Amino acid sequence: MIGRREGPLMRNNTQSLRKSRVLIAVAIGVVIGCVFAFLFPNRLFVLNNAPNRSHGTAVYETQTNSAACESSDRISMLKSELVAASEKNSELKKQVRELTERLRLAEQGKDQAHKQFLTLGKQRKAGPFGTVKGLRTNPTVVPDKSVNPRLAKILEKVAVQRELIVAVANSNVMEMLEVWFANIKRVGIPNYLVVALDEETAKFCESSQVPVYKRDPDENIDSIGRTGSNHAVSGLKFRILREFLQLGYSVLLSDVDIVYLQDPFDHLFRDSDVESMSDGHDNMTAYGFNHVFDEPAMGWARYAHTMRIWVYNSGFFYIRPTIPSIELLDRVAIRLSMAPNSWDQAVFNEELFKPSYPGYIGLHAARRTMDIYLFMNSKVLFKTVRNDAKLSKIKPVIIHVNYHPDKLPRMRAIVEYYVNGKQDALKPFPEGSEW
Repeated sequence: MIGRREGPLMRNNTQSLRKSRVLIAVAIGVVIGCVFAFLFPNRLFVLNNAPNRSHGTAVYETQTNSAACESSDRISMLKSELVAASEKNSELKKQVRELTERLRLAEQGKDQAHKQFLTLGKQRKAGPFGTVKGLRTNPTVVPDKSVNPRLAKILEKVAVQRELIVAVANSNVMEMLEVWFANIKRVGIPNYLVVALDEETAKFCESSQVPVYKRDPDENIDSIGRTGSNHAVSGLKFRILREFLQLGYSVLLSDVDIVYLQDPFDHLFRDSDVESMSDGHDNMTAYGFNHVFDEPAMGWARYAHTMRIWVYNSGFFYIRPTIPSIELLDRVAIRLSMAPNSWDQAVFNEELFKPSYPGYIGLHAARRTMDIYLFMNSKVLFKTVRNDAKLSKIKPVIIHVNYHPDKLPRMRAIVEYYVNGKQDALKPFPEGSEW
């Protein structure tokens, strides 16, 4: 067999064919790569970015866990803040209640001029010369039945137009008390009440069909009511009257040594906090006068002018339920408790009339003196009126036997003179006492 030898031309063709195949394969690969690169650009980096993706996931999970922890801490903190806010809110509510109560009390005690402004209207301009009149009547307090519900029910039945006569009595003055209410009944006064300081007096009033109020047991008051002197018992009325005023009632306070000849409510002005009878015996002493004090050692300045007025009688006065009135009762009651031997009438007048001065704030209360011939004391009657033909024809509203110790016989004589017309009934009695 004869072998075939390849010529140079054949070898060249074979090599060219191989090169062409390689180039075609390379071209195909490049084309395929370009196609994949165009269609799936991200997929070419999957393997390279896989570690980074794992790292990112880990970071994200770490951040999530951290955020969860922070959120839990935040919730706990918010809960704590909520609890603290709730406690603060409760405290603020308590403070609001306390401030509201203080405000209510302050409303009762704030400046009287402002209260008059609120009550009587808007501010006014001053009028022409000589026509200006100041405000005189203080507004009444808001009634508070919670002070004494039992007394409030009694007063609703007894009082007329929220006012009444009140007497404080114990068994030591039983006979005078009988004359006292007998004449009240005769005149036809319906609105009166006896505050009984002991059981015997309460039973006596009930049996006589007299309106009576027996206070709840209070040893400090009851011991005085049972055994105290007239002055001691008289001092109790300032503490007792306070409840009447707090309940919103005007009171005509009356001792039992008083004879009623007319209805006193027809003769009151009701324009002041306190409207009282006077211990004065004429116009000057009752209503005030300019008294000149003489001190020769002063030479040219020897004469000093003073204003004088005789005291109000603390056994017969009309008191309205105002803040100054209640303050007056408090002041007198406190002073009498601190100095039990003090005379209640002296203390009553000092607190009512003393002006403010350094170290002392006076009482800002309006006062009115009653007509001394209508609301008459026994000095006026036995020293002046019974000896004066014109004055003896005046019919008083009441006569208070305050200047004389023989009270009961003089009360009966007054009834004989003014009620039964016995003209010589007053003659047997001296002007003064027989002490």
